[in-house]
Amino acid sequence: MADGNNILKIRGDSIVKLAKKDDNKYAIVDGKIPSWLNATQQSFILGLPELRTGIEPWLTSLFQSEHLSVLTGNGLSTAVQFLATGNGNTEMSGQDMDSAFKNKISEAAKKSSVASGRGEKNIEDEIRVTNELIRGLEILGYDTEETKKDDYKKLCQGLEELIKNFTDGIAKIEASVATAAPMERERAFGYLVSFLMSFASRTGTRERLNIFTTNYDRLIEAGAELAGLHLLDRFVGTLAPIFRSSRLDIDMHYNPPGIRGEPRYLEGVAKFTKLHGSIDWLDVGIDIRRIGLPFGSADIKNFLNAPGLNNVDRRKVMIYPNSSKDRETAEYPYVELFRDFAAALCRPNSTLVTYGYGFGDDHINRIIRDMLTIPSTHLIVISYDDAGGRIEKKYEEFGRSSQISLVIGKDLANLPTLVDYFMPKPSIDKASIRMGELLKQRYSEEKVEPVEADFPDLTGGADL
Repeated sequence: MADGNNILKIRGDSIVKLAKKDDNKYAIVDGKIPSWLNATQQSFILGLPELRTGIEPWLTSLFQSEHLSVLTGNGLSTAVQFLATGNGNTEMSGQDMDSAFKNKISEAAKKSSVASGRGEKNIEDEIRVTNELIRGLEILGYDTEETKKDDYKKLCQGLEELIKNFTDGIAKIEASVATAAPMERERAFGYLVSFLMSFASRTGTRERLNIFTTNYDRLIEAGAELAGLHLLDRFVGTLAPIFRSSRLDIDMHYNPPGIRGEPRYLEGVAKFTKLHGSIDWLDVGIDIRRIGLPFGSADIKNFLNAPGLNNVDRRKVMIYPNSSKDRETAEYPYVELFRDFAAALCRPNSTLVTYGYGFGDDHINRIIRDMLTIPSTHLIVISYDDAGGRIEKKYEEFGRSSQISLVIGKDLANLPTLVDYFMPKPSIDKASIRMGELLKQRYSEEKVEPVEADFPDLTGGADL
């Protein structure tokens, strides 16, 4: 998956490499013509309509799997930010802290990053290593011995500054989208809403969509709010929601008029899990709380001064590298979130779609690998690039090519092209799906004669 080509693998085909030409034409560079092209389309130069005939029906069928989950990474936030502002998210990095341990922290962070396959260290690696070092110094008594207190105090101050830089960078992503020019902002959120609803519009006989994200920002929540999509998570409450470990299978139903005892699913509901925490989650004593942080707020600190949030500073923001002190709380609430992730994926007839996820988290990759050991599961990887070769490496490592589909490349997987051409259009009931099939057969570029027994003429011979 090198040379900057677009990668496509769907159905039972092998990988096809495509290079974009002028006028939205794509040249097959490896000589492999996809099997789903008909005789008139079989050419080494393909347009978006030809690609759509293969990709869209395949995705539509997989999106109606019995169990459907979507996992988004930083690529989704970058795509929305780029549409709104013309600039993508820049990599957030830390700064040299005033600590006697800064060289050791830098070395350990780099070693951790290389071991995970990400290459260069980032601010998350630095935060995680600093947390581990602080815990080690507390065991050694640095926080109580007079001769060592200064080093311990400077390290804690350095950690708080690291988290400030990190959370400020996340807040800037939200703020840049919220304050973008109205037309560009509307276009960006329009594509985000269409993206989400392509997954959420499932028939009533299917289980709820599960949305997972490794992002700390709240672009998905903002998009869901605009779409009228209600997200179910583990938080309970209104003014100061609290994270609950008891995961009741709560859903939203309604009683159809004239029918008793047969509640039905309410449309526009999805289950939502932020695997790595969120910019508005705080560790408050024994509870994890979500604060009322407005979308696009530039300074989180102003919202930490509230009753019930005593002695809470930026170090209490629940982002994944910033776990609490001991092992029991270090795994909380993330242990609950990853249990939900594994439970949603590792079952028969389950489909997982990843968008903008670079396969740089071993704890997530392990669950995906376990999912693929179930023959009826399927993984769809949609990505703007190959994430430094990690996707190719995981594709080969998983060894389940027949259960994996790939749509990779800036010309195929950018958000507008994906939504306009390849993603299934939202349809929420059988009537809509049936109408879509009829319109596709009657007005698609490739005319298909309907079978009389299956598709009777509903118009009495009149033209529509």
